[in-house]
Amino acid sequence: MGVDIGSSSIKIVQLRKKGGKAVLETYGELALGPYAGFEIGQATALSPEKTVEALSDLMKEKEVNVTTNVCGVAIPFSSSLMSVIEMPLVSQKQLSAMVPLEARKYIPVPISEVTLDWSVIPKDDSSPEVPEEDSSHTHIEKTDVLLVAIHNDTIARYQEIVRKTGLQSKFFEIEIFSCMRSVLESTHDPVMLLDMGAATTKLYVIEHSVIRSSHTINRGSQEITNIISKSLGISVKEAEVLKRGVGAVSSEGTDIKEIVNLALSGIFDEANRVILNYQNKYNKAIKKVVLVGGGSSLKGLQPLAQEKFQIQVEAGNPFTKTEAPAFIEEILRNTGPEFAVSVGLALRGLQEN
Repeated sequence: MGVDIGSSSIKIVQLRKKGGKAVLETYGELALGPYAGFEIGQATALSPEKTVEALSDLMKEKEVNVTTNVCGVAIPFSSSLMSVIEMPLVSQKQLSAMVPLEARKYIPVPISEVTLDWSVIPKDDSSPEVPEEDSSHTHIEKTDVLLVAIHNDTIARYQEIVRKTGLQSKFFEIEIFSCMRSVLESTHDPVMLLDMGAATTKLYVIEHSVIRSSHTINRGSQEITNIISKSLGISVKEAEVLKRGVGAVSSEGTDIKEIVNLALSGIFDEANRVILNYQNKYNKAIKKVVLVGGGSSLKGLQPLAQEKFQIQVEAGNPFTKTEAPAFIEEILRNTGPEFAVSVGLALRGLQEN
């Protein structure tokens, strides 16, 4: 089971392996706002105790019918530190000793307080050739290394939630890696993942299946709801229902497309700046934008985004990597962006089995 604890909801997906394929057994989502006295769709920061309560409630729902306690759990990108650093192109053994020392320049807390991981970023179509121990070079080449750190307190907090919910966690993974696994195919061309949550929108540029750039915008789908509420003089609850029902699609009697467009303009403008900066820095064009996250399920968002970015835009559908009954195919396609992380977690669990 993949468990994705977001700012506005919890998503879970249960897969099993059959004949070498990932079969969808069940999935579900539960809004977290009501557990903090807020409306559905609103972001909140629940205590571990409240999170345990919400996750337990979701797994107990008859429609969900979870039958395993083995899971992988997502760590929010905001709870991690990710940076690309330049290192000498030396052996793996030498890098293992050098990277933690170099990491001290980028991590604002003692190394002993974080869990550290790193990987060498390929320079071209193949991974860089790492020299053997006895290789001698008069000129040391450089290579880029992706450095990732998570504070030990963050891992301990999620371990406590898992333990109190009666689950058995096989691994914890930063959400972007789960997302990449579920919605991206292997490609050498730069692709942007636009992950729109309730409170924030995260942008990642992926090249050679490696994160080359990341950026967070402090606006998300919750802002769309708030602007609809203020513009039409209706409650936040009514605005959320209207947003989910109509979105950015013109319809007779209720046309909020312009309001939604106004709410999204800041996100699109900043995303365009990230695209332009990447293209100028690396002299490479981003070929495609993939939409994920709960906010990306907004009706009409895909054509609106394509109009703004002027490049191919598609909604991420992680369920294409699973087998499910044909009669729910359309439902899974529409809800796919919300479950990109939880599907990616479950897929990793099956692979490790």
